[in-house]
Amino acid sequence: MGETRWVTDDLTGLLDDARALQTDTISLRRALHRQPEVGLRLPQTQRRVLDSLAGLPLRVRTGTALDSVVAVLDGARPGRTVLLRGDMDALLMPEDSGLEFASATPDVMHACGHDTHVAMLVGAARLLSARRERFAGRVVFMFQPGEEGQFGARYMLEEGLLDVDGGEPVSGAYALHIGTWYPSGTVNVRPGPLLASSDVLQITVRGAGAHASAPHRGLDPIPVACEIVQAIQTMVTRRFSVFEPVVVSVAQIIAGTADNVIPAEARMVGTIRALSETSRLAVHEQLTRLAEGVAAAHGASAEVDIDPGYPPTVNDPDAAELLRSTAAEILGAESAIALDDPIMGSEDWSYVLQRVPGAMAFLGACPPGEQPGVAPSNHSNKVVFDEAAMPAGIATLTAAALRHLAAPSLDRF
Repeated sequence: MGETRWVTDDLTGLLDDARALQTDTISLRRALHRQPEVGLRLPQTQRRVLDSLAGLPLRVRTGTALDSVVAVLDGARPGRTVLLRGDMDALLMPEDSGLEFASATPDVMHACGHDTHVAMLVGAARLLSARRERFAGRVVFMFQPGEEGQFGARYMLEEGLLDVDGGEPVSGAYALHIGTWYPSGTVNVRPGPLLASSDVLQITVRGAGAHASAPHRGLDPIPVACEIVQAIQTMVTRRFSVFEPVVVSVAQIIAGTADNVIPAEARMVGTIRALSETSRLAVHEQLTRLAEGVAAAHGASAEVDIDPGYPPTVNDPDAAELLRSTAAEILGAESAIALDDPIMGSEDWSYVLQRVPGAMAFLGACPPGEQPGVAPSNHSNKVVFDEAAMPAGIATLTAAALRHLAAPSLDRF
């Protein structure tokens, strides 16, 4: 993609201002890390966010079905509305990071870095509040629970996230996701599909039980299930283009109760990932046909149940370029990286991007002395994020908002 020039407020000194907040940013991040909460109800986390925003010129409202926080900052003059997001929830897993501020809640950990997302979004709210007399329009700060599988973004949309009183509707949305896969302080982004959809697959094969010494007297579902697993891999490689990949992984096979009993049924559980809704629906259709057909060939039956999860996260090309070029200006060209390939993980930020043109980028935070891609990564019980990357994230979010509000060449924004 060619270089795009953006007309905006002067961004000089923005990174230095973000660095000046680092003591407070780290303090908030570590407080959140010590007291992680999961799901849609995060009362302690919500309270910390509200306390951190106190004193800023924001209009704040909280959620009903979930402990969300939406804060609106009005600029000096009417103009566009831009949204910035930080998710707040942790994961149900023990922490073995060895950090002095490790989780004090048993079997709950901020292993995906959402504590840093909150701290960075608070930092962006502070920098933008200090500049409110210098821009036209409004900024919406979205503090979201329930990203880890609880559809928090969808709930926030249903509760009126985009319904901001007065002024123009939300015309752009930006988010960062921290990760140890990339060098610390880098911003990594691509246009188009960034993350995959995520659906849960369950296949139940039903046969007939028998004594294990006489399998011919029953109908063993286990070899049928194994054949379905192998057929799925052939389906993926032969029915779908390598240029629009899908992933189907069977992660569990549950069958049987004893070593000498052939069970009546076998159950498989796994995940389906796709980068477009077209491929996603095609996988659903073909999996059902495949499982039922293989089972029928053996005289058994198969029931396929697909529990839909998050849709693909697809970056608007102009918004992705805005993030990349903004990061290049404030962090240096070497720190703004255009990604070649998407990642097959998933994000409920996808629901926001279905409604508003926008983009997500990955903020590199590989700790010193470690190697990106080798260091423990997100969702590891040993993951450690480099806190020195957070000023880069704060400055990038702040600059992206300012750029979006002042970009006259983006007519649809």
